[in-house]
Amino acid sequence: MEETTELFGDINLTLGMLNKEDNNKEDIYSHLTSVVQNADILDDAIVQRLIYYTSKDMRDDNLLREIRMLAGEVLVSLAAHDFNSVMYEVQSNFRILELPNEFVVLALAELATSYVSQSIPFMMMTLLTMQTMLRLAEDEQMKQTFCIALEKFSKAIYKYVNHWRDFPYPKLDAHRLSDKIFMLFRYIMEKWAPLASPVHTLAIVKAHGPTVSLLLHREDFHEYALSQVPWLLNQYKDTETDFHVTQSLKQILTAASFYDIGLPRNLRKSIFLHLLHQICQVPEPPIKENEVEASSCFIILAHSSPAELLEFFDAQIRSNSEIVRIGILTLLRSTINAEEPRLRDYIISIERTAKIVMGDPSIKVRYSTLLLIQSMCEKCYVEAREGWPLIDYIFSQFAASQKKLEKPVKPVDEKGEKCIQETSLKVLKSLDPLVIGMPQVLWPRILTFVVPVEYTGTLEHLFNIIRILVMAEERKKHDINQSTALVISTGAVNLPSPHQLLARLLVISMLASLGKLCGAGAIGLLKLFPGIIHPKLVDLWRTRLPELLQPLEGKNASIVLWETMLLQKFLWKALGTTLASCQDTNFVSSQIKEFLVSPSQLGDQRQGTTSVLGYCAENHLDIVLKVLKTFQEEEKFFLNRCKGIFSGKRTLTKIDLIVIYGAVALHAPKLQLLTRLDQDIMAQILFLYSQCSQVLGMSVMNKDMDLHMSFTRSITEIGIAIQDAEDNNFQFSYKEMLLDYMLNLIKDEPLDSLASPVRWKALIAIRYLSKLKPRLSLKGHLHILEENIRRLLPLPPLEKLTSEGETDKDKEHINFLYERSMDALGKLLRAMIWDNEDADDCEEMFNLLRMWLVSPKEWERERAFQVMAKVLTNDITAPQNFKIGSLLGLLAPHSCDTLPSIRQAATSSTIGLFCVKGIHLEVERLQGLQEGLACDDVQVQIKIASKIAKIVCKFIPSEEITMFLEETLDGLETLNLMCTRACGIWLIATLKEHGVALEDQLLDILSTIYHHMPVLRQKEESFQFMLEAISQIASFHMDAVVVNLLQKPLPYDRDTKTLWKTLAENPASSGKLIRALIDKLQIRLEDDIAGIEAISVACAMYEVLLTGGPVTSLYPELFTLLLKLVSCTLGQKMPVSTLSHRRRVMQPGERQQTPDPCRLSIASLKCLQTQAMKEGLAKESDEGDNLWTLLSSPENHHIGVCALARSMAVWQHGVILEIMVHLLPSLTSSSENYRITGTAFFSELMKEPVLWKHGNLREVLILMDQSAWDTNATLRQMAIRGLGNTASGAPHKVKKHKQIMLESVIRGLYHLARTEVVCESLKALKKIMELLTDRDVSFYFKEIVLQTRTFFEDEQDDVRLTAILLFENLASLTGRRWKPFFAEEIKKSMISFLLHLWDPNPKIGTACRDVLVICIPFLGLQELYGILDHLLVQDLPRARDFYRQFCVKLAKKNQEILWILHTHTFTFFASNWEVIRSSAVKLTDAIILNLTKQYVELLDREQLTTRLQALRQDSCVSVQRAAEASLQTLLRRCREISIPL
Repeated sequence: MEETTELFGDINLTLGMLNKEDNNKEDIYSHLTSVVQNADILDDAIVQRLIYYTSKDMRDDNLLREIRMLAGEVLVSLAAHDFNSVMYEVQSNFRILELPNEFVVLALAELATSYVSQSIPFMMMTLLTMQTMLRLAEDEQMKQTFCIALEKFSKAIYKYVNHWRDFPYPKLDAHRLSDKIFMLFRYIMEKWAPLASPVHTLAIVKAHGPTVSLLLHREDFHEYALSQVPWLLNQYKDTETDFHVTQSLKQILTAASFYDIGLPRNLRKSIFLHLLHQICQVPEPPIKENEVEASSCFIILAHSSPAELLEFFDAQIRSNSEIVRIGILTLLRSTINAEEPRLRDYIISIERTAKIVMGDPSIKVRYSTLLLIQSMCEKCYVEAREGWPLIDYIFSQFAASQKKLEKPVKPVDEKGEKCIQETSLKVLKSLDPLVIGMPQVLWPRILTFVVPVEYTGTLEHLFNIIRILVMAEERKKHDINQSTALVISTGAVNLPSPHQLLARLLVISMLASLGKLCGAGAIGLLKLFPGIIHPKLVDLWRTRLPELLQPLEGKNASIVLWETMLLQKFLWKALGTTLASCQDTNFVSSQIKEFLVSPSQLGDQRQGTTSVLGYCAENHLDIVLKVLKTFQEEEKFFLNRCKGIFSGKRTLTKIDLIVIYGAVALHAPKLQLLTRLDQDIMAQILFLYSQCSQVLGMSVMNKDMDLHMSFTRSITEIGIAIQDAEDNNFQFSYKEMLLDYMLNLIKDEPLDSLASPVRWKALIAIRYLSKLKPRLSLKGHLHILEENIRRLLPLPPLEKLTSEGETDKDKEHINFLYERSMDALGKLLRAMIWDNEDADDCEEMFNLLRMWLVSPKEWERERAFQVMAKVLTNDITAPQNFKIGSLLGLLAPHSCDTLPSIRQAATSSTIGLFCVKGIHLEVERLQGLQEGLACDDVQVQIKIASKIAKIVCKFIPSEEITMFLEETLDGLETLNLMCTRACGIWLIATLKEHGVALEDQLLDILSTIYHHMPVLRQKEESFQFMLEAISQIASFHMDAVVVNLLQKPLPYDRDTKTLWKTLAENPASSGKLIRALIDKLQIRLEDDIAGIEAISVACAMYEVLLTGGPVTSLYPELFTLLLKLVSCTLGQKMPVSTLSHRRRVMQPGERQQTPDPCRLSIASLKCLQTQAMKEGLAKESDEGDNLWTLLSSPENHHIGVCALARSMAVWQHGVILEIMVHLLPSLTSSSENYRITGTAFFSELMKEPVLWKHGNLREVLILMDQSAWDTNATLRQMAIRGLGNTASGAPHKVKKHKQIMLESVIRGLYHLARTEVVCESLKALKKIMELLTDRDVSFYFKEIVLQTRTFFEDEQDDVRLTAILLFENLASLTGRRWKPFFAEEIKKSMISFLLHLWDPNPKIGTACRDVLVICIPFLGLQELYGILDHLLVQDLPRARDFYRQFCVKLAKKNQEILWILHTHTFTFFASNWEVIRSSAVKLTDAIILNLTKQYVELLDREQLTTRLQALRQDSCVSVQRAAEASLQTLLRRCREISIPL
């Protein structure tokens, strides 16, 4: 509390000092800034005083700028204590159309920056005001200030746009804010920027980035915003501006990346060039801050445009500019270290870019390249196929620097070369050989650096790398044999032989005694290497190696071990090498001959002689071949063999010579070898082989395994030698013959056992021979491969093969031969397939394995997949057009096969398939999943297969999806249950991933699926996968799928119906489906004509709606379309050409029916209405099921439509109003049927007041009035009904439009040909007249009365009844003017009313009674009320009695009317109704009885008598009797008054 009081006192004191002119305000405001910013609470009064003083001083032009700036700073700081007051103060000095003080604008800008959340609600007002000020700004300083404000405002709004959820108030319309920013920015760029000074330009540059970034969030501003970037790039002029330009550019690139906006190609290239120039400026080095910002820009571009950026780097780095190369290498390193995920898809591109500069001699470039490689290795940016040259570069740079330092040819930058050496070692030291992808790059090629002496300085780190790799291999328990094969193979790099490797390690291990770390590393590798040098060394190594290493580790040991284990082979090599180096050819010749004659002196005679002569041939090929030939010609092999048996000394055999020839070829100088090969080597080998295959000079089938093994070994070595010669023009003439030999050896092997290694060795020989020229034809390749596959894959299961072995050693040997043979077959397939450059040929060769991959025998499938896994490895490059889709569909489903080995091999093959295509997957992750497939749990297998599918399928080339899907669908038909499930998983995963890109292939895919449906229907689970696939495709391409399905012939078959149902039942696509069908129906009914396409849509809609999915959202549109379709198909017949011609089994008694388009349409509409009733959108029709019959009848369609309209749920205002909007065009349609439908529907809606209230029925009323004059009677009837119903729905409209409505309705009374129109007009008139006064109808009264009277005798009950009721209403509208007229008309009409009291229709009788009651007063006959009351009783009086009583009263009152009644009765004697004829006669009887003498004399007695006489013959007895009684009455009356009859 005391501190607060003291603080307030201090502020008050300071405020007091501000009033004095002589005080240093700069110090005061500096002090106040510190106090305000550090104070938690300030008294409100103090805050208000501070706001006043700071605002005043900030706007005081007489004060120094520094003081005014400090005052503004304090004012902004006060916003933390009372933001609203500060904002009010600033805004009060920021007025429209007045140029503000510069510091007011700056204060607003600072408030927007420091208090974004509080400032945004004021931002619209601020921007509007600022917009009015720009044109007033002429001062350079003021323009800069506005630019600063634009910068700060844009940043604040940008923050709000992207983080509005974090703000404490409801979302504001950010578009309005950005609109204002756009206007401000456009004005500045158009009016100020072209003429701006450098200082002003800098202010615009600073505002440019934030403003353009903000505008990019609006799609409609994209084009304009990006069009301003070139101006920004053009501001790169000097070091003062460059940093701010780059900073703004970075903000724009960040926003473009954030909003996923692609930059135009030319703009992107311009940005690349300008940014690169900022990093590679010559001669001035770039400013560090600008260089950092430019590097950040490149990192952003690496995210948004990685491919284009790397393409740019590749083009630029090819220049010879040292500084450009260093800059790009540095940028690549920065980008990699930033760990941009999207850059990983372009690892190979980065590697290739790095390779471009590997030949650059510049020390700086070499240094930068080494650093880049270091980052690539650390961040896993090294790929197995392209990554090796990077590793090789590290070692080569070390060796190159070492050489330059030791033996300089010209002046050397000693410091620079040492730096290169140190960096190389540093990179090797930091190299982690186990990061993703690195083991595949390093192993086994890293071994090439162990033996050469120039890499000795790297051995410490090299041995450590190798040790880690080997130990990791052991931990993973990978196949040791595979690793061995890698080490001892020859290929793109010359790997050290096992002997070289062992010798080098032994030599280096000696350095351990001198305390050198590389010596200790060598000892460690010796302990780890036995299996890698050779598998058979493993057991031996455990016992022998410790003894061998004892001397190296300082322990006492016998030297004899060294001599016996190592020196023999060393001496053979030493002898051969010495002879090769000897210049005395005679001595060499004699020594060779001595070794041939007495081979036992070398120990193992075959191995010794072969080794010595092989090494000697490296320099003395001619001598070796000459001596061998001489020895072969002179030697008596058979005799020597016999002597050897007796003497105990062995001599060389022909088989030994075959082996020696092969070794000589392997070691011979390559250029000399090819000229001597055919005649001096191959001819001799074949001659020796043929001799060995003869017995007593005759060729026989030789079972000598040693011969066959030696022959295949020699042929293999010759194949290797020719291949290593690398002479593309050399044609090996013996190739075809040797291949036949090898195939015959394999064919001779039994198919039920595996006891000899001949098959294995022959496969190796074929592999090397196949690579030689002349190239084999495709047919030749297929023949060789097919024969070899047929000799290995059908072998019995391995367990059965090994069971033939008698001992464990035999079984182990058989197992070894099995593994080696399968490995050799895999390598043969791999070599022959991938050496072919024709993709189609490769696919043909792959097809040889197809039948084995789906074999019903597990062991055959297992072998086929093991072979496939060896063919598809990650170090192979397939031909350019090689397609993987079909193969992938064949392989992938077996990841759920029955055996773990098949599952893992299938997955390995799948991974390899992408690798050969050059597509790099997440290998480490996939290999981890692959190991999990060893589990026998089916659910685990399915989960793993699903994960693999999700990872892999995204890399399937889009153009190969169709092939993949075809193969997968075949798998669904033919594979076992688990593989079928895997097929389904891959099918769905692929469609999910690639669904968007399948538009061009969609028709083919759907056609393929339809083709498989009949078969898959028999397999429930497969069928469900297929249906799910259709749903998945539809989720991306609903329109295309719908169009395709709609092309199916009608009526739809079961499969088509199932597809529609499936799509409808899928929650994710049902809405899209109905939407698509609606769109199709709209298009096909666009001209109000329904073709077969529209009917197809209706049938589809029926199947969709039948599933019971919700329709609320689309109901109005769908209802109106289906109703339109019903209308347009009314009375149509189905086109014959569109009907399905499929044969169908008819049920007994069933007749083939041609589909009725209208009934099909009605079925869909009925289905829709059923669902609508469930959802409360409609109600049960008052017509029940008869509604649909009415709708389908051309005669009664309009009645059905009216009933349908009445079934609408009027309380659903929104739904009905939307239906009205969609149906309104029907009233003006060119289709008469549709006009009738629409008019009928609206005619019922017109009586609903709620729809008049919420909808626009005025336009409908006008159209109804027009239709009431139409020539079509039904249309007129419905229009008139609508006009009449308006009286119920909108009485005020009737009064307003009474004239036009009356004219239209009265017009209908003249349509005598159609009583329906007349009846409707009468009803309408009745409803309308009830709302009008006598004045309203005065003009039309007479016409209405006259027309109404004409229908009293209409045959239609409804017409008669309506006319009588209308006449009753007219009585109430008779004004003074028309009363006499109406009285006369009553007199004329009374006969009808009296007679129809006994009308067959009781309602008419009641109406006549009522109208008589109403009309009698017009005639002054009120006395008749008593008589009429008799009609009110339940049982009506007899007509005769009533008429007599009525006439008695009437006669007393008015004889004239009685006479008028008489004159009109004649007409009714001919009535069609018996009761009316009878009543007319009875009334005549009563009239005659009550006429006075005067009127009786006026009677036309003759005519009356004739008429009555005729009625006596009437068919009706009642009429006969009444006529007889009337005649009697007439006679009696005539007699009474003495008138002759």
